Amino acid sequence: MHRRNFLHWGSLGLSALSFSGFRNAGIAQKPLVISTWDAGIAANAAAWKILRSGGRALDAVEKGVMVTESELNCCVGLGANPDRDGLVTLDACIMDENANCGSVAFLERIKHPISVARRVMEKTPHVMLVGSGAQQFAVAEGFPLESGKLSDDAERAYKNWLQKSEYKPVINIERGKSPQAYAVPTKLANGEWNHDTIGMVAIDAQGNLSGSCTTSGMGFKMRGRLGDSPIIGAGLFVDNEVGAATATGQGEDVIRICGSHLVVENMRNGYSPENACKAAVERIVKVKGVAKCKEIQVGFIAINKQGEYGGYCLQKGFSFAVCYADDKNFMVDGKFILS
Repeated sequence: MHRRNFLHWGSLGLSALSFSGFRNAGIAQKPLVISTWDAGIAANAAAWKILRSGGRALDAVEKGVMVTESELNCCVGLGANPDRDGLVTLDACIMDENANCGSVAFLERIKHPISVARRVMEKTPHVMLVGSGAQQFAVAEGFPLESGKLSDDAERAYKNWLQKSEYKPVINIERGKSPQAYAVPTKLANGEWNHDTIGMVAIDAQGNLSGSCTTSGMGFKMRGRLGDSPIIGAGLFVDNEVGAATATGQGEDVIRICGSHLVVENMRNGYSPENACKAAVERIVKVKGVAKCKEIQVGFIAINKQGEYGGYCLQKGFSFAVCYADDKNFMVDGKFILS
C-alpha cells in the first residue's frame, strides 16, 4: 500500500475497516444494558428504569443484579445451591467508568453481595474483601445478617447430591423462546437450577460504561472454592475508552485466560463485541482442547463504546438478555463454536 494511502486509512482508525473478523457488530444503542441468562430479563428491566431516566450505568448494573440476588428460586444469592458442606457462599464484583472496582468473595449470610462490593469500591482502599472479613465489613456498613438457612429448593438439591456426593456440574439447558418462558430460570428434574451467575454490562446516555457480576459459584463446590465472578479481569472488566465484558460458565477456565479483560482488549484491537467474545472462547478451546471443552460451558457478553453488543459461547444453550427501550427487552441465543 502506498504510504500516503496507509496514513489515510490510519487516520480513519481501525474501526473503519470492515474485513472479516473485525466488524459485524450488533446494533448500536445508547443507553443499553445486557446480561447473562434468562434471569437477565427481570434484571435488565430494573436496570433500564435507571438508564431511561438518564441515570448512571453504575447504578443500573447494581440495581439490576440485585433483582436476581433477591429471588429464592434462582441459584444466584442466598437461595442458591450450597457448597459440599451445605453452606451458601457468595461472590460479586462491580466496576465503573473510571476503573474503580470492588469485590467480595466467600461471603456468607448477606443478601446483596453486589452492594457490599460497591461499598468496598467506594469506602475502602482495597479492591477485594473475602470471608469473615467481608462479612464483618458488610455488617459494619449496615447490611443485616440473614439466617443462613437453605431455601427449600436448595435443601432438596443438596440432599439429592449427598446420595452420591459427586462434583459434576450440569451445564446449560435449552429453553423455549417465548418471553414468558424466560420469566424464571430453568429447573432441572433433580431439583437443581441450571445457572449460578448473572453478569451485566451497561452503557448510559452519557456514553459511560459499568459492569457487575454476582454468583453463588458452582453448586456443591469444595469449601473455599472461588471462580471467576469476583475477579476483576476474569469475570468482569470495564475500560471506558473501549468497552465492557462479563463472563459466565466454568470459572476456572475463564480465569486461565483472564477472559473478560481479553474480550475488552480484542475490542480495543478493532473486533466487534461478538467477534471479541468469539476470539476469547477460541482461546479457551486452544488452551483446554476440544474434548474437555465439550464437558463445560463458558459464555461471554460485551458492549463497546459505540453501544454495539454481542456474545459468544462454547456450545449451544447459552443465552443473554438485551434491553434498550421499554418494549425492547429480549433474549438472544448465543452463537457457539462446538457442535
